[in-house]
Amino acid sequence: MKRIVIIQRRLTHYRVPLFAALRMALAERNAQLELLVGRATPAEEKKNDAGELPWARMIPTHYLAGGRLCWQPVQRHLAGADLVIVTQENKLIQNHLLMLASRCFKLAFWGHGANLQSDNPSGLKERFKRWTTNRVDWWFAYTQMSAGLVTAAGFPDTRITVLNNAVDTSELQRQRESVKVEETQALRESLGFGAGPVGVFVGSLYADKRLEFLFGASEAIRSVVPDFQLLIVGEGVERDKVQAWCDGKPWARWVGARFGREKVAYMSVAHVMLNPGALGLGIMDAFVCQTPMMTADCGNHGPEIAYLENDINGVITADDLKSYVAACVNVVRDAGTMETLRTGCAASAREYTVENMAIRFADGIARCLEAPRHSRRAS
Repeated sequence: MKRIVIIQRRLTHYRVPLFAALRMALAERNAQLELLVGRATPAEEKKNDAGELPWARMIPTHYLAGGRLCWQPVQRHLAGADLVIVTQENKLIQNHLLMLASRCFKLAFWGHGANLQSDNPSGLKERFKRWTTNRVDWWFAYTQMSAGLVTAAGFPDTRITVLNNAVDTSELQRQRESVKVEETQALRESLGFGAGPVGVFVGSLYADKRLEFLFGASEAIRSVVPDFQLLIVGEGVERDKVQAWCDGKPWARWVGARFGREKVAYMSVAHVMLNPGALGLGIMDAFVCQTPMMTADCGNHGPEIAYLENDINGVITADDLKSYVAACVNVVRDAGTMETLRTGCAASAREYTVENMAIRFADGIARCLEAPRHSRRAS
């Protein structure tokens, strides 16, 4: 039986279903998955997003230099491993030791291929990350966009598995189906919304979300579509800015953070999702709830932006207010366009699932184990 070891600096709750599904998929291929997990930083612990798996092994975790470096001694857990998979993070000291030392197992990266939110993509940190890209035997890329970044750094595409990063949306789907028309109508009335189209923003309230752009776009949309309304769902450091903007606008409402079924119920009020700023796994909400995502090419998105097919399951416009507003107006006014996008969302919701991600992961692991070592590893 082949032995596969995945190392996670910390285990988040949304990854638990993936590892459970991957463990089963590998067992069917006569391979054993072992998961080594560390602890979060004090700041991360406040998010209350930790996950638990009874079969995962806890490893010591030491944060240095104010959290900019992390040391997790793992060597004693790797004896007899056939493949070790780590995330590509410059801060992980043990990664660099694994890359540089001689080893009896294959080593693979799992990640984006770059820091997509870096303020200095040409800086030393990102140049070093690109150098490490070729020091492993295989790559598990989050999305096709991530795979492009890896190949651009010189890694062969024949040694890349695109995972199509996803979260478990099965519960989200059940929640969506449980929200009935009567509940949606009651929510609309409680918000003071009329029968006109509603745009919804769902996410954390911070600078990268470009809330000023959202405000300006919403006002411009309403100037063309007089019964347009906006719902903002989320919390964050810019909550006061949001509250101040909504005050005095009976057509705009902020309801704070909402989770689970309550979030889905609020989304049922909306026709489109408006997110002109940084976009990541939130696109899964748009797909499952069939509320097309409207975003802009702002250069600050996560790799999941690769899932958005323009005019098929959502819309991505040029990064200017005029283009964004025109696209939003077109979608909320044209029933045919709206139906096309909703159909695309439903198809994408079936494609981007944690079950499919686990299958891709297991297939990639099998290909990696069969392949020879990557000759550029030591170059």
